[in-house]
Amino acid sequence: MTGRVGAASPEARSGLDPWSIADLPEPPRPRGWQWLAAVGPGVILLGASIGSGEFLLGPAVMVKYGLALLWIAGFAIVLQTLFNTELMRYTMATGEPVFTGFMRTRPAASFWAWLYVLLFFLQVGWPAWAGTAAGAMFFLVTKQLATAPDAGTVYLIAVALFGVCVTILLVGRRIERTLEGLNWALVTMIIGGLLILAVAFVPTNTWVAAGAGYFGFDVQASRFQFVPEGADWFLLGAFAAFSGAGGMINITLSNWARDKGYGMGQVAGYIPAAIGGAKVNLAHVGYRFDTTPEAMRRWRGWWRLIRADQYGVFFLGAILGMFLPAILYVTFVPGGEDIRGLAVASTLAHAIAEAKGPVFGGMVALMAVWILFKTQLDILEGTVRGITDIIWTGSRGVRAWRGGDVRIVYYTVLAVTVVWGLLALRLAQPIVLLQIAANVGGLVFVLASLHLLRINTTLLPQALRPPLWRRVALVVMALFYGVFVVFWLTSL
Repeated sequence: MTGRVGAASPEARSGLDPWSIADLPEPPRPRGWQWLAAVGPGVILLGASIGSGEFLLGPAVMVKYGLALLWIAGFAIVLQTLFNTELMRYTMATGEPVFTGFMRTRPAASFWAWLYVLLFFLQVGWPAWAGTAAGAMFFLVTKQLATAPDAGTVYLIAVALFGVCVTILLVGRRIERTLEGLNWALVTMIIGGLLILAVAFVPTNTWVAAGAGYFGFDVQASRFQFVPEGADWFLLGAFAAFSGAGGMINITLSNWARDKGYGMGQVAGYIPAAIGGAKVNLAHVGYRFDTTPEAMRRWRGWWRLIRADQYGVFFLGAILGMFLPAILYVTFVPGGEDIRGLAVASTLAHAIAEAKGPVFGGMVALMAVWILFKTQLDILEGTVRGITDIIWTGSRGVRAWRGGDVRIVYYTVLAVTVVWGLLALRLAQPIVLLQIAANVGGLVFVLASLHLLRINTTLLPQALRPPLWRRVALVVMALFYGVFVVFWLTSL
């Protein structure tokens, strides 16, 4: 059953077309190993998160201030997991990415479109992950930490890695499926490899200290320590935002969920690849369904998948992804050091190579290259996907361009993003760009958590709206990140 909701409907008041009416598809009922195919958006987001907060900013904080600050990561991951499920609530109910939902609110669709495109470029337009991966690649080849005279070589390696990312996005059938497969390999290899190293080399007291750190307790000092003296709020704000994923990266989860076919996303279509993918009719507006008892039974089945994707994959993976690098770094890198620099991604590899031999150092360097390269791929794709969906929804002229093939829009945005990224790599060291990206991500969380609360409690049918405790969690998230934003802004 399909139809069109009236133009006076709440979702059409900002200038976008109203929703169509359709039936909510039947959810899959996976069993055993079938769950690996049923989930997917969460593993893409997890792959992106491991390469930013977990492998770079988290260790920088742990080495400088100690494991007691893991409480920031734990609280952030809890809030982000709840935020993610609310993003997927909207997409599952409508088949639209959340960016489209944001554009359905006043003052106008064009206002929110331009604002979120700007935030995309300010947060994730910097290819900081390719730059940090290049530092690890430099160490892998030369067995030396990159220093200032090596900046030119590191830049060229970063450009090459960035180019490989672009090549991967050109091939396949459904881009989301390509990312999903690569991230399953990433998460399995990296968490497994880090776990083996941690079991082999990390003493028991460090494991205990890290566990206590998730509650803000400093085992060494025998006291709670929630904020260190002389805190670097620019670093801590970045750490809080990228513990988990971070800002625009989280919001893009809804685009991947649409392309995965969750809920009404199965009706909306997806973005295919340029090579190997056929033209697909991607809907520029979403759908709504009547909340009959049968529809609500299906709704609960889709929620079962979302819980598995977010709690079983993203949450557990993000906790482990922060825990394991943290205990390895504090074991091998002297406390109090500031490890930020061109060699930030190879610091652990260098320290382990000196302490345990070049074989283990090479293993860590190889993992660092893979982690950061894959993170750059996920973030580049997510940026292009998000901007494409915003343009596709907001412009009738773009939808009619070249026969309405969304691939033309996607790869045009990709080309612009790549040119900007290559210029941005010259502006500052990659770790500085990463901290800028993360702190903008904290600002995005303040805005987007409240914006998400607005659309989920005003646009969705009453039966699909979040319960009170979830609404409170979104407000708490805005306050949590708001504190970090205020402190790092006032410390500049």
